[in-house]
Amino acid sequence: MTIRKNITKRDFIKNAGLTTAAAATATVASPYVIRAQGAPIKWRMQTYAGSALGEHVIKPSIEAFNKAANGEMVIELYYADQLVPQGELFRSVQKGTIDAAQSDDDSAAAPVDVKIFAAYFPFASRYSLDVPALWEWWGLRKIWEEAYGEVEGVTWLSTGAWDPCNFGTTKPIKSVADLKGLRVYMFPTGGQFMQQFGVVPVALPYEDVEVAIQTGELDGVCWCGITEMYTVGWADVLKYYLTNNISGAWAGSYFVNTERWNALPPHLQELFKLSIDNSHYYRAHWYWWGEAHYRTTGGKLELTSIPDAEWQTVADAAVKFWDEAAKISPRCAKVVEILRNYNETMAKAGPPYRCA
Repeated sequence: MTIRKNITKRDFIKNAGLTTAAAATATVASPYVIRAQGAPIKWRMQTYAGSALGEHVIKPSIEAFNKAANGEMVIELYYADQLVPQGELFRSVQKGTIDAAQSDDDSAAAPVDVKIFAAYFPFASRYSLDVPALWEWWGLRKIWEEAYGEVEGVTWLSTGAWDPCNFGTTKPIKSVADLKGLRVYMFPTGGQFMQQFGVVPVALPYEDVEVAIQTGELDGVCWCGITEMYTVGWADVLKYYLTNNISGAWAGSYFVNTERWNALPPHLQELFKLSIDNSHYYRAHWYWWGEAHYRTTGGKLELTSIPDAEWQTVADAAVKFWDEAAKISPRCAKVVEILRNYNETMAKAGPPYRCA
């Protein structure tokens, strides 16, 4: 039999006070509230993109990372050529001049055989979803990890999709012949491919492109889709937009200095990976919205098209270009085989994957 002790009001208040004090002490000492000790880890990161484009392709994700890091780490973001020239970007990450980079492997001059497939490898994709599907489900992630595992000082983390690659020009293009002689700002591999049609690829610092178009040094760009042309101001100095593209999506990567990466605690590594995924997701819907929006309501660029039958000659030339790329190395041959199998599968699947 349990004997209940009568508790007076004074005893109740006294005991309640002791309990509250003990709980407060336990809360103060509780280990689950962790605050950053000392100065935060600081990284410098440079993107391939200029400031206007960077506002979309990376800034939101870095701001989210800095906020979520809660004082433990801060990433300082720099835009195209602000710290180092684009062509020296990869080497700068390798040397530790900067800690991380967002860029395609091609224009950053990554010392790997597979860099040719980054940015705009001609006719490798038709839609933005092709890129993550190829990397995450068709084996390209494993190949990229293998390739960059042979390079000291840099860790490759992820590849995602950007926009398609179309011509924006000061002269109308209505046939393949109209491409001849055009001086165009392009990525290295895309420019190499289009030279056979008379295009003259021109390399310039990103921020100089608009002025070069105004002065006539450039006849146009084949660097992006219509979303970027409007976002960065190129639509203000160009007149025409060719709806035929040489690739359905740019493939861009994230690189980090290996020593700095390994020095991060696991939770900050995971947080950075999540910020990359956040950036991939933002671009997916932003570009998908923008490509249709600016074609239909932009109002600054006149749309032109090359007939499908004639444009097929350019697509056929890409097949030969793929054959040459496969000769670079056994690894490149494997990538080309994957691209062929992937595109054959998409064609067999039919709409919406591929249309006749």
